[in-house]
Formats: sequence, structure tokens, C-alpha cells
Amino acid sequence: MQSNAALINAMIGREVLFTPRIINAFETVDRKYFVPETFAEYTYIDVPLPIGNEQTISQPSTVAFMLELLEPKEGDKILDIGSGSGWTTALLCHIVGQSGEVLGLERVKSLVTQGREHLEKLGLEDRCRIVAAAKELGKPGETFDKILVSASSDEIPEELFAQLKPGGVLVIPVRNSIFRFRKSEEGLLSKEEYPGFRFVPLIY
Repeated sequence: MQSNAALINAMIGREVLFTPRIINAFETVDRKYFVPETFAEYTYIDVPLPIGNEQTISQPSTVAFMLELLEPKEGDKILDIGSGSGWTTALLCHIVGQSGEVLGLERVKSLVTQGREHLEKLGLEDRCRIVAAAKELGKPGETFDKILVSASSDEIPEELFAQLKPGGVLVIPVRNSIFRFRKSEEGLLSKEEYPGFRFVPLIY
């Protein structure tokens, strides 16, 4: 079985992982804490793995690529939609530090429980939490510095733009592409597309 260090070095070598604070998160928030015991031997292989209920823990290089696009910073308030096993929520929690906060949303009740347990084991539950997603997408009425979506939407869900603060970033898969949206201080949106990905579907 490979090691976490070898996986991280491979992602750095491929230049999908390069920001020191994000690298440190991958070093600290080891994927092994989130992979079901049945698939433990594949923990450090760069593939998605089943976590039950037809959901997966994402491929590490895809997680790294999306976090680099998101540009999370210390002190950020971040919304993590489709938190699944809780791995991305925990990575983001480590990145934002004591002055930031992360809210993970998950529709599958058993994964909400699982994600919370994982955060507690890592001592992250004081400022980062995972809750059951409501019928509306995201958290209407609140705004965030960054929004990460880890499941693929058929269309760009424009309701998330209202939940993004000026200067904020939204990273979301739409069909087989990952999109990054930036909201200017004036509220104008810019868009970048990165094709060639596959995700579980976003349901809301």
C-alpha cells in the first residue's frame, strides 16, 4: 500500500497541488480516516472509493485540483455542498484555521452522521460542522467567502451566486466540467471551465 506522503508528492509532481497551506491540510487530514475499512488497501491510490448509498469519497487529485481552484484562506467562511465522508470539510477546516468556519451540507442521513463522527475524531467539530441539507440548494439567507460543490449539476445553479460574498469564489462540477466562478466586489461574475471530470449527480 502506498503512503500519504507518496500520494501527496505525486500530486505535487503533477502540479495539481502546490499551495503550501493546502499541502499541509493533505498531510494533516489523512484520507485514511475517511475511507471505509473494506477499501483500506486503496486509501492512497488516486481513485474515488465507495462510501455507501451510491456515494464516493472523491479521487484525491480531483479534490486537490478543486481546492486549488477554490483558493481557501485562513479566516474564510466556506460552504461545502455534498460533504459525503467529511474529508473535504475537514481539509477546508484545517485550511481556514481557528478564525474560519466551514459548513458541510449532506443529503444522505447516514453520511451526515459519519461525517460528524470523522470531524469529532479529528477535533474539528468546534468550528466546522456537517448538517443535513434542506430542500433548497445551499444555505439561502447566508453568504460565504467560498462555496465548494462536490457533486455534478445538470445546469449552473444560479441561486448559489446570491450566497457568495463579493470577492468570493464558487467551484462546482456541471455535467463533465468543473467551473470556477468569481464574484467581483461590484457583484459581477467571471467564469472558467475545466472539462474532463466525472462526479456523482447533485440532487436537490
